[in-house]
Amino acid sequence: MTVNVRDVAALAKVSVGTVSNVMNRPEKVSAATVVRVQAAIDELGFVRNDAARQLRAGRSRSLGLVVLDVANPFFTDLARGAEDRAAEEGLAVLLGNTDDNLAREAAYLDLFEEQRVHGVLISPLGDVGDRLTRLRARGTPTVLVDRQTEDRSFSSVAVDDIAGGRLAAHHLLDIGRTHLAFVGGPSSIRQVVDRLEGARQAVAEHPSASIEAIETEALSVLAGRAAGERILERAPGDRPDAIFAANDLLAIGVLQALNMRGDLHVPRDIALIGYDDIAFASAAVVPLSSIRQPSVLIGYTAVDLLLREAEGGAAFEHEQIVFQPELVIRESTQA
Repeated sequence: MTVNVRDVAALAKVSVGTVSNVMNRPEKVSAATVVRVQAAIDELGFVRNDAARQLRAGRSRSLGLVVLDVANPFFTDLARGAEDRAAEEGLAVLLGNTDDNLAREAAYLDLFEEQRVHGVLISPLGDVGDRLTRLRARGTPTVLVDRQTEDRSFSSVAVDDIAGGRLAAHHLLDIGRTHLAFVGGPSSIRQVVDRLEGARQAVAEHPSASIEAIETEALSVLAGRAAGERILERAPGDRPDAIFAANDLLAIGVLQALNMRGDLHVPRDIALIGYDDIAFASAAVVPLSSIRQPSVLIGYTAVDLLLREAEGGAAFEHEQIVFQPELVIRESTQA
């Protein structure tokens, strides 16, 4: 049998309104009444319907977080940072994984709008500008995560991926490699495009160097392994002497393919660098060099920015927070 607020009121011999005040505004009720109502709550085992209360108030105590791929440890760490900041305000984070699927991205935005979440954080796959504008018009603040905006129409927290691409390529060039390959995709993901652009900028400064793009269907270990196998099908003289992978999962897959060959050595024959600096990068068979992103800090900062935007309302001036990436050198690119 479900216990409701009327049962609590009857047992405590007070009105329903008094029980509501005890739960929500105890300062308006005498200490003796608070004790009596709380005793009735404990005796009956009453648990209030917080979802219904939030619905009546028009706002929940949850934030919606939409990411590209929860299997990528970068986004797992980002979500952890978001949860840390949300917990400080008594909020929960609802995680939506689009799996690089536009239909799933739209479905999560529909769900979070229906749930009247406190705000939405999103690492978008498609063009969601119109949809986020509609959310904001209905009082739901939004912040882009791991993605910058060109027109400053939304607040965002990201890393300078063009700078990260330059860092990776410059490092490979500095250790004497001249035939670079960029492994990553799909090209619909802005972060992939920016990292490739940064690498191309670095290579353009070296007339004797070149870079080719090898697009993958996903940013996964399996996709990286497939790309590595395609490279190994070439004649030795046609292979790159260095590979820059768009993320560490791809780099690990490439490394697996190269290691299976047996007669190739990383980095002697092919140097390899990834992106994100996930925990698995340092634990690989050949520890991977990588471009580090402050993933936990990105999530924490994004929630903090979202809360400030919610408090500021329409008058809040959108902020674009950009962190700088860091080069981490390990065995996969050591001379």
